[in-house]
This record gives sequence, C-alpha cells and structure tokens, in this order.
Amino acid sequence: MTTLVHQLISNSAKKTPNSIALQQKDQQLTYQELNSHISSVANVYKSLNVKAGDRIGIYLAKNFYNVEAMFACSQANAVFVPINPVLKAPQVQHIINDCQISVLVTNIARFTALQEILIALKSIKHIIITDLNDNNIKKVDSIDGVKIHCWRNLAQQNTTDTHELTTQGLTSNNSTILAPSEQLAAILYSSGSTGKPKGIMLSHKNLILGAQSVSKYLENTEEDRLLAVLPLSFDYGLNQLTTMFLVGGRCVLLDYLFANDVLKAVAKYKITGLAGVPPLWAQLIKTKWHEYSTQSLRYFTNSGGVLPVVVIKQLRSYLPQAKPYLMYGLTEAFRSTYLSPDEIDNKTGSMGKAIPNAEVLVLRPDGSECEVNEVGELVHIGPLVSLGYWQNIEATKQRFKATPSLAINCEKSPLAVYSGDFVKRDADGFLYFIARQDEMIKTSGYRVSPSEVEEVILQQANINEVVVLGIQDKELGQAIIAVLSLLDNSPLDENKVIERTLQQHCSLSLANYMVPKKFIILDSLPKNANGKLDRNLLKQQYDNTSQ
Repeated sequence: MTTLVHQLISNSAKKTPNSIALQQKDQQLTYQELNSHISSVANVYKSLNVKAGDRIGIYLAKNFYNVEAMFACSQANAVFVPINPVLKAPQVQHIINDCQISVLVTNIARFTALQEILIALKSIKHIIITDLNDNNIKKVDSIDGVKIHCWRNLAQQNTTDTHELTTQGLTSNNSTILAPSEQLAAILYSSGSTGKPKGIMLSHKNLILGAQSVSKYLENTEEDRLLAVLPLSFDYGLNQLTTMFLVGGRCVLLDYLFANDVLKAVAKYKITGLAGVPPLWAQLIKTKWHEYSTQSLRYFTNSGGVLPVVVIKQLRSYLPQAKPYLMYGLTEAFRSTYLSPDEIDNKTGSMGKAIPNAEVLVLRPDGSECEVNEVGELVHIGPLVSLGYWQNIEATKQRFKATPSLAINCEKSPLAVYSGDFVKRDADGFLYFIARQDEMIKTSGYRVSPSEVEEVILQQANINEVVVLGIQDKELGQAIIAVLSLLDNSPLDENKVIERTLQQHCSLSLANYMVPKKFIILDSLPKNANGKLDRNLLKQQYDNTSQ
C-alpha cells in the first residue's frame, strides 16, 4: 500500500528493480538505484538532526539531485519545498523565511548568488551543495552561522541501508493526530493576486491520489516514457514524476533552451507522453517537425492556460497518432478537469469534466448551483483539495470553505476550494472557462502577481505610481507591461534612460519571466471613483500594446 510519497519509488523498486526510473542525457538510474540513493539522503537529513515536519528547501535545476532530495524528505518525515531555479535571491529569501526552511539543498552557482542575503535567512542551519568538491571551492565549514556541507561527502558517510522509517501520526494545529497519508508532504509556492507568493500545503494523500487520478485517464503503464520539461516546483511538473513512479515508468529530465530541443529529446528517448503549457506549444508548432521522429508519442497534455484552437489543430496535424488531453487545474486542488480526446471535436473550447476522485460544481455567490450556461465560480470538492496556505489563516479562509451541502461527497470531504475562476457548464455537463476573478497574470505558463512586480519597480526612488498589467500576447499568453508615472516629469530622452534602468533593476531582482516587456511612462495614472488606480481602464487602453 502506498501511503507516503517516497513509497511510489520503493514499491516500484520491489516490482521492477532494474527498470529505468530517471534519465538525464545519457545518465540513467534504475528504481533500485534511485531507491537506494533516496535512503542515503534520508540518512543525511537525519544526521543533520532533521525532525518530523521540518522544511527542506530544494533550489536546483532539474536533475537527479533534485529528485533524490525531494523524495528523501518523505522518508525522513520532513517536508520538501521545491524552489523554482530561475528565481532570484529576494524571492528565494521570501520562501525560505516564510516557511522557516532549516536545510537548503543547492549548487555552487545559486549558493554564491544567495551569499549576500545569507545573514537574513534566519531559519537556515545547513546548506548542502551538490557540486562542491576540493577542486572548485575552498574548504568552508560555516558562513554567518550556517554550516556548509558537500553532498558527496555526506552521502558517503550515510550509505548504510535504511529500512522503512517509522511514521508516527503528527499533530495538527487543532491537536488532532493525523494519519500518515494526511500529513504535510510538500509546500509549493504560487503567487497570489496580491502580495508575495503563498505556500500551498500538499499532503502525501494529495500527491499520491493526484498521480493515481491522472495516470488512470492517461492510461499510463510501466512502458511509458514521459519527458519532464516543466519546473518540478510546479504541481503539473511534479506530477510527471509521481505519475511515472506510481506505474513504474521512465521520466526523462530536460531543461531546454529552444523548442527544437524538446522535439530532439522526443525522438532520441522515444517519448510516449509530453506535458506542456500554451507558450511551449505555440513555440513547438513553428518548429520543423519533419526533421524529427515523433511517432513514439501516444499522447500530449496541456494545462496552465487555454490552448488556442488553431494550435490544437496544428499539433494534431503533426501528431495524428497522439491523443490530446486538455486539462485545467489549480495547485490548491491539483487537477480539476480534463477533456477526453474523444470530445475534442464535439466540445471545442471546453475544459472537460471532473477528473477521477474529484467533484466540480459551478456556484453563484450565494452558494446555489448555476443553471446550464450560467456563469459562476468553479468549486472543487474531494480528497485532492490541499491543506490550505502555510501559516496564512486569512487567505486559507477566503479560498477553503465548508463543502456545499449539495455536493455528492459532502460528508467525506469537509473542505472545498473556491477557485476564483468563472466558468459555465453546458447541457451535457462540459465546462467552459470564462475569466479569472482576480488580476493574476499568466505568462509563459507561470502565474505572476502584479503587486510583486510593482513592489520591485517602486524600489526606484523616482517612481510615483505603477500598475503592472498582463496584455494579450500570441507567444506568451500574456505579456507583462508596466505603466508608471514619475515624481518629476522628465524629457523623452531621459525617459528612455529610466526605462533601461528599470529593465536592468527588474532583471536583477525578478525571474526573467516576471520582468516587464515594456515600460510606459505617463504624466499621471487614471483613478476610478474611489480614488484607486484604474487598472481596468489601463488594461483596455494597452491591450494591444504587445502585439
């Protein structure tokens, strides 16, 4: 029985020990090898006095170290916090301090970038550096009170076999004893519509049941080979691992620079399943498919935004043998719906129906159910609903509420998550996305909080007001622009200098996908009747700016 996340691997290791679990370029790990490595890393954590429930941050590119560090947390009763490797020091600092990470696993390059803020990371006790050795850095035992460790040395010291660790029930905030599967397994950070990213708490049950649900309708088997192109800090990217580990298949890790790198990998590794977000698919349809053999693909999936009909049509022409699965989800409840390939032509533009183990309702503000084709808020019910936001009671209360009495699983699922997305349901029960309730920007498959970008821009002394907007863009889904006013009016030539300065400042403080593509300087920004900045008016005015 699979109760804890690492058992996805240990169970497959018992069934097919010599099957390939992970591959990166020409390096491979069998399930037996991966399971052994995870046991060693779990011992490393215990040697550092990691206790049940401690948070361990993994700030690495997509590689074997990353996967081993995450799943070893489960075996050591700790909680893994995957940190997107493209995030810059200020954003990493927020995540580390917000959930009080005690151990950070990273590499030399990222550690070097964090050194200037190391003293501000109050909770960090240990940093494990994966590529540290005597040849590339001077021997350092500690910096600012933080102990620095070499991954290789620690692993060699903890190579003894690890039997399955005893898992005791943990105590929740209300002092009740949680079953192992209900315990916190991971915290994934996702930007909210206002403020800094919030940590979404996922239980072992959330992650395991998510893998079971998706693998069921994708009909995954041990013969499958998935290409992991998405960040492992995304629930959608993480699910590529858990799905394959559940069925004993192979997951091929890929950090790509160009779209044709993806097609090269599909051909080289004979990939059977490929998951992507709309910007990736938009890039792929422009690639010379005739140069690559993609006959091995039996399906492709999309999530993270609506995939335009023209893109779906083009992909299907390139991949006539592959089934398309259009999926919708939110990290707070993993996946919520999917459109069966059999309905692609009949239900154009639909996000489908609820996935296995989920129930979805469309509700009015008063909690009553919407009629056919009436727009309402999508509410997700069932065991995939997460545990809420880390140490953010108010935000949790706003999104996680008592399950409506009209739900089929009302008694079994006490909490429902209100998505903040407006949808409608047709007479056949198929759902259609209408709009987001909040002002979140979705660019290149990422969700970006406007206020987080605005906060960085306002760090410049000469900025008066700023509004960050997401504008329709064929390539990115939405492109980010910043509309601002200055404290002192400047000549046009000087404005160009200011724009370049802002571009450089944002590039140093934000991940690349969060840096505005354009800065627009106005004499003043419009206000609404309440005296607030009129975002809607600005969005209407600049909606074609990025085209």
